[in-house]
Amino acid sequence: MKISYNWLKQFLKVDWEAEKTGELLTDLGLEVEGIETVESIKGSLEGIVIGKVLTCVQHPNADRLRITTVDLGTGEPVQIVCGAPNVAAGQTVPVATIGTVLYDDKGESFKIKKGKIRGEESHGMICAEDELGLGSSHDGIMVLDDDLEAGTPAATVFNIEKDEVFEIGLTPNRADGMSHYGTARDLRAGMIQQGTSLELISPSVSDFKVEDRTLKFDVVVEDNEKAPRYAGVTISDIEVKDSPSWIQNRLKAIGLTPINNVVDVTNYVLHELGQPLHAFDANQVKGNKVIVKTLPTGTKFTTLDGVERELHEEDLMICNDNNEPMCIAGVFGGEVSGVSSNTTSIFLESAYFNPVSVRKTAKRHALNTDASFRFERGIDPNITKYALKRAANLIIEVAGGKISSEIVDLYPKKIEDFEVFLSYQKMDRLIGAEIPRETVKNILASLDIKVNSVTDGGVGLTVPSYRVDVTREADVIEEILRVYGYNNVEFSHKLNTSISFSEFDDVKIENVVANQLISQGYNETMANSLTKSDYVSLSEVLNESHNVAMLNPLSNDLGVMRQSLLFSGLESVIYNINRKNNSLKFFEFGKTYHKYESGYSEQKHLTIFVSGARNKESWNVPQKTSDFFYLKGIVTALLGRLGIQNLKTTPTKNDVFSEGITFSLGKIKLVDFGVVKRSINKEFGIKQEVLFADFNWDNVLKVGGKTKIKIAELPKFPTVKRDFALLLDKEVSFGEIYNLAFQSERKLLKEVDLFDVYEGDKLAEGKKSYAVSFLLQDENKTLNDKQIDKIMQKLQQTFEKNVGATLR
Repeated sequence: MKISYNWLKQFLKVDWEAEKTGELLTDLGLEVEGIETVESIKGSLEGIVIGKVLTCVQHPNADRLRITTVDLGTGEPVQIVCGAPNVAAGQTVPVATIGTVLYDDKGESFKIKKGKIRGEESHGMICAEDELGLGSSHDGIMVLDDDLEAGTPAATVFNIEKDEVFEIGLTPNRADGMSHYGTARDLRAGMIQQGTSLELISPSVSDFKVEDRTLKFDVVVEDNEKAPRYAGVTISDIEVKDSPSWIQNRLKAIGLTPINNVVDVTNYVLHELGQPLHAFDANQVKGNKVIVKTLPTGTKFTTLDGVERELHEEDLMICNDNNEPMCIAGVFGGEVSGVSSNTTSIFLESAYFNPVSVRKTAKRHALNTDASFRFERGIDPNITKYALKRAANLIIEVAGGKISSEIVDLYPKKIEDFEVFLSYQKMDRLIGAEIPRETVKNILASLDIKVNSVTDGGVGLTVPSYRVDVTREADVIEEILRVYGYNNVEFSHKLNTSISFSEFDDVKIENVVANQLISQGYNETMANSLTKSDYVSLSEVLNESHNVAMLNPLSNDLGVMRQSLLFSGLESVIYNINRKNNSLKFFEFGKTYHKYESGYSEQKHLTIFVSGARNKESWNVPQKTSDFFYLKGIVTALLGRLGIQNLKTTPTKNDVFSEGITFSLGKIKLVDFGVVKRSINKEFGIKQEVLFADFNWDNVLKVGGKTKIKIAELPKFPTVKRDFALLLDKEVSFGEIYNLAFQSERKLLKEVDLFDVYEGDKLAEGKKSYAVSFLLQDENKTLNDKQIDKIMQKLQQTFEKNVGATLR
């Protein structure tokens, strides 16, 4: 949210530096993330002065150029070459002097320099209005009032305004701060606590008056639950045109583009007071009747952006007498009933809509507007009529016209303020210090919280309804503390802590693993548990029906809880690659979330991501690229650090890997790891190989630190290891090789392992090379060469026959 300091000063005559004000706002919970200087005209016309054209003659070397002498108020006229067709002697003009920086329509800067144009010296530039940012015309130079004196800075003539804009990271609970007035109200409370008491100036509406009653509208609210309060008034004989510069400057400062005077006023009051408004073209409201109701599902409605939308039966709509929709209540207006250049009278709406209803509608239609942003969080229900009067007065000021009806204000059930009792004892316990009781009362008064009763133990309070986040005693204590100042609470020199006994500390195990990874150059990441729902389509192992969906997601990218840590990790990988950080080592402890028929399930995982070089470039260390076997070593070392050995190696069944294996202990699967499929990398724009390991951390904790030591006699007869370098089709997986090997030799074959994979331009297209090791052992005798050769020949024939393998 952007807050203009100049605008803020209309409510609070504060003379502090912007940085000091920003610090106090941050302390009050309205965190200022940055302060930007904004100019109503870029460059603020610095270096532009008023000049008097003394002479103007034809350029001897160019038909379209003229040589002028211009008085800039310095005592000696300067020569300027000008190509404008309307330049003439006797004119008063704006002149950019030598060294002045101007900006083109794209915001690119260029500097005025002394130079020669077609052989004649030029000491400046006589400017058109578009060159100064004062308009769009480039038909000729600007000709100003002759009363202006030569040498007068142009900034004083055109009332250039400089502003400082606070970028506030508004938390969802601070609905009261969603306006300049609300921010000023909070700032005033903080300043009082610092010994500076200023008056909070509210815009006056005392001059609001009904001039005639010639344009009466009937208003019917059919759903008082979704629209607890609805008010409106008509204004006739208006002229829709551009807003005056003071409104445009305010809106531009906070990043809004002015549209026309009527729409700009509704936006102005929204950001001034926090009350959204909407203006309907009265001539487009059939029957001069406004009905607030819901419409059947499937009803078509075209919004202001020209998009035709299908309504839902729970969407609250503003309709005309023919039950035709004109506006999605609290979210977005309609294309037909909006204010245009032909509008001469309007129906001005001000309402309080149910926050939950507005949020559901906005998310349903993927609309996020300034109005819905405020309605969703809860605006002040008691400011509706006041804001309507304020907007009506401003519209008459900038667009002319007259109030042509009484205000219709339908408010059948008033939203009451909150009653809370504050216990001093509980306040002191939560804060950890005793704040003077008189200070507490002063803070409450500065926050518009009324003290109804006082006892020795506490005070009974009434909290204004616009403070939707202050409904409990703990909330009141938080309000007191943030205004009092967290930094003013002294720390105790006494440290209290509790120690719990645990035979097996999960956190300790995590720290052991994390420390080992960090020592090997890895960085820990923490990704959002919310992710895109369509990520599950990238793997057949994941099921869309198992998604845990959000009822009201913040966005489509945060619609479900993640079923895998892979995709959020790949988002981090491409984020770094796009910033030229190509050698990556990440790990993350996190949970996956699933919805099964039996209920919801959370599973904890440890994931490792490796891509690019193993180590930083150095003169004494050869550069090596991370590969499958590097990752295998990392995984094996981690499990070994936890005392987990005698692992069973099998091909992975997880289809996110192009090559991968699984480590298990007995029937308990511990980790899948391997090379991520290129097709998945492509979805994220990743062009380099990514290695991924996914530990089932719950299973690791089951067996880690609990491995029973078994003592067994050393084998009497040695093992024999043989290798094959197999040339295979790319479609053949290690799993097929693994299974075929054990089908071929069940008795003497003990282990099958993949220790190298090669794919490159030295192989035929569609081919790859596997280096596979086989461990043979007879528990009763020593194997001889004849037996070994027979087994290996049998394995070779099996691979050739079943998968078309050949030896390299």
